[in-house]
Amino acid sequence: MRLLVLGGTGFVGRAVVTEALHRRHHVTVLNRGHRPGHASVTTLVGDRTTPDGLTALHTGTWDAVVDTWSDAPRAVLDAATLLAGRAAHYTYISSRSVYAAPDTAPLSENTPVVDGTADSTDTTDYAATKRGGELAAQHFGDRVLLARAGLILGPHEDVGRLPWWLHRLARGGPTLAPGPRDLPLQYIDARDLAAFVLDAAADHRTGPYNLVSPPGHTTMGELLDTANTVTGGHADLRWTDPDTILAAGIQPWTELPIWLPPGHEAAYLHQGDVTRALAAGLRVRPVTDTVTDTWAWLRSRPAEPPHRHTRAALGLDPATEQALLS
Repeated sequence: MRLLVLGGTGFVGRAVVTEALHRRHHVTVLNRGHRPGHASVTTLVGDRTTPDGLTALHTGTWDAVVDTWSDAPRAVLDAATLLAGRAAHYTYISSRSVYAAPDTAPLSENTPVVDGTADSTDTTDYAATKRGGELAAQHFGDRVLLARAGLILGPHEDVGRLPWWLHRLARGGPTLAPGPRDLPLQYIDARDLAAFVLDAAADHRTGPYNLVSPPGHTTMGELLDTANTVTGGHADLRWTDPDTILAAGIQPWTELPIWLPPGHEAAYLHQGDVTRALAAGLRVRPVTDTVTDTWAWLRSRPAEPPHRHTRAALGLDPATEQALLS
């Protein structure tokens, strides 16, 4: 395919480009040029937040477009409108955050979604922003796939959730492990997400797809045990019940990345219905592969800057951890 990736140097965009090149597609990327890209792609430079940011796309045709934009929907609207009629298919990387029922599980593609505005420039509400992006993408026409990704992990993760755990476990010693051990987790490796959207573009699939592993693909216990083994087995995991953690004022998801205590929010995030995606060919790799490959990347490369949309510093302060464990 002749593929256009809007982005292409960040976490998910990088995975899409790498997979596309592996398949011998002809890849063009448009981005701001702030980070080095792959030498085998055609690179166009443009800042989508500026009036002339899409000038480089005024000519050209493509078989498929993958849009990884995660900011204001207006930029998606501009791109989708400009490319309508000059590409055969458009994928917008959305989020399962668009669903409006956090206390209802499992969430399928038919679950009601939040309100959003296609031409919005507001980014204060992440769920509304991603829903606005979905509505904006549909200005491309009826050949749009909405890739509603769940928690995304894997090499080059620029939010820092799995990297934080890997660095913490590598440091070793008594380590707060948030229970229960058998807490089920759902996530998707960015490389599996990339493979699905490229397959779907080739097959001209349209509409929304929940893109995350099946419920119970792994557990908190398996994730941390695997990460501890991969990093050398230096950590003494001290499994602690959720009530004790919450009573200490420790924040799930941010201070203890990936983890949410059992309840509505955990069900919302980790009990998504992926029947439709599995029927369309979604394949997910074992947790060992994701953890091992992420650790190998962290050891071989300098740390990448945090994602600019991270709203809070990730990770637990060592003093807070020590106080709870003692």
